[in-house]
Amino acid sequence: MISKQKFPSPHPNIELSIVTYLSGDLKIKGLLAEPKDGGVYDGFLYLRGGIKSVGKVRPGRIIQFASEGFIVFAPFYRGNQGGEGNEDFAGEDRNDAFAGFQLLQSHPRVKDVHIFGFSRGGVMALLTAIQFPETKSLVTWGGVSDMFLTYVERDDLRRMMKRVIGGTPTKFPERYEYRTPLFQLEELEVPTLIIHGEQDKNVSVEHAYRLEKRLKELNKKVESWYFEDFTHYFPPATNRKVVADLTNWMKNQKRCHEK
Repeated sequence: MISKQKFPSPHPNIELSIVTYLSGDLKIKGLLAEPKDGGVYDGFLYLRGGIKSVGKVRPGRIIQFASEGFIVFAPFYRGNQGGEGNEDFAGEDRNDAFAGFQLLQSHPRVKDVHIFGFSRGGVMALLTAIQFPETKSLVTWGGVSDMFLTYVERDDLRRMMKRVIGGTPTKFPERYEYRTPLFQLEELEVPTLIIHGEQDKNVSVEHAYRLEKRLKELNKKVESWYFEDFTHYFPPATNRKVVADLTNWMKNQKRCHEK
């Protein structure tokens, strides 16, 4: 962590800070939420969805998770909100998530670290959990698991994907494979929870089905919560309930290699 600057918090018991940290040689920004009581908590790495200003980190959402008893860190990813470099849509910017994980690990008040990914953050979360087998648990909510599928389904994103990734999946399959954790799940050693709305048009439920199927084939520890009536965004009351349920699930997990 290079610097930490206080940010207005809407919650009386939780302090928010804008943090500058290093990812390789780049200075990246992120939002840190810490309960003010000085206690020791589990860390919660929040990996946002979208790209650039779409899907950017919202303080209210970070507070919501911190209120469940976590120290939460949410990287903005490179090239965003004053950070150096250019966002890479689960390419080299995965290192911003990796460095964010290590930032939480080195936090003096953090015990274990959990990873949460929403939407495009699902890919980031899976890649980070593969990189750090000591992760306590992993939750992907409305999460992307297959970049080939995203290219096929989201014609509105194709132009951006071609620009950022350098071409189409047909022309550069290896670049899309690099960004698709389904090809590396043998290395995942973390209890995983998949949450998905079956009416999701942003990230189809097929992403969740493919992830669940592959994890089960590999005898990995996985649980899935599907919501047949919901899209990418859940109604507020349900959203609050699912946040409480998933954080409770996290707290009850043991690492896969723990008995």
